[in-house]
Amino acid sequence: MTDEQTPTADSVAQVRQAVLSAALPNVAFDGWTDRTLADAVRHAGVDPGLARLAFPRGGVDLALAFHHANDEALAARLETEDLAEMRFSERIAHAIALRLEIAAAEREAVRRAAALFALPIHAADGARAVWHTADTIWTALGDRSDDVNWYTKRMTLSAVYSSCVLYWLGDDSPGHADTRGFIDRRIADVMQVEKVKAAMRDNPLGRAFMAGPGRLLGGIRAPGAGGADLPGRWRH
Repeated sequence: MTDEQTPTADSVAQVRQAVLSAALPNVAFDGWTDRTLADAVRHAGVDPGLARLAFPRGGVDLALAFHHANDEALAARLETEDLAEMRFSERIAHAIALRLEIAAAEREAVRRAAALFALPIHAADGARAVWHTADTIWTALGDRSDDVNWYTKRMTLSAVYSSCVLYWLGDDSPGHADTRGFIDRRIADVMQVEKVKAAMRDNPLGRAFMAGPGRLLGGIRAPGAGGADLPGRWRH
């Protein structure tokens, strides 16, 4: 990239997509490594300077690009799905199953990414990636929460999704049928927790808590629409 060239967001995105496509055939053998990235940049024939902008941290950014590309594909699929006849719990289970279906063609790449994000140095990246998937699902399903529920929904779904991925990676049943059963059981477990929470809200002790210490939770708000890199905001 010469001094006269000014990279745009679109050009960087195009480089990211081209390099990711070139990398996927080798990830199963070499993992999400800097070597895989360097080979992919060469095979894709992209400008090395733009590649450094697209993947400033090397292989880990390549793995994150793969994860986010699958999240984008999930959002696009959910826009075309007719979920009107499903209960909400069924919609969530369906979204998780779709996300795994999208990744199925690159199952070994997912396994390699899971191993990478299990390393302490990349654990935070992995947690943010899973949170992004949970947020993608909730947003696609029309979640409008703007309080502490925005966080608890995504936190709970992140835990469910993570366990489903690990189960799916070890599932050798035809068509991964056992994974769908596992997803349904995990969602059922979450719904039981929601029933307990609802019962607590109807309980005199629960109401007393929400009127006292629980009031602090009422000031928590979801991240604003301005796109600030903050975990949320506090309403005074």
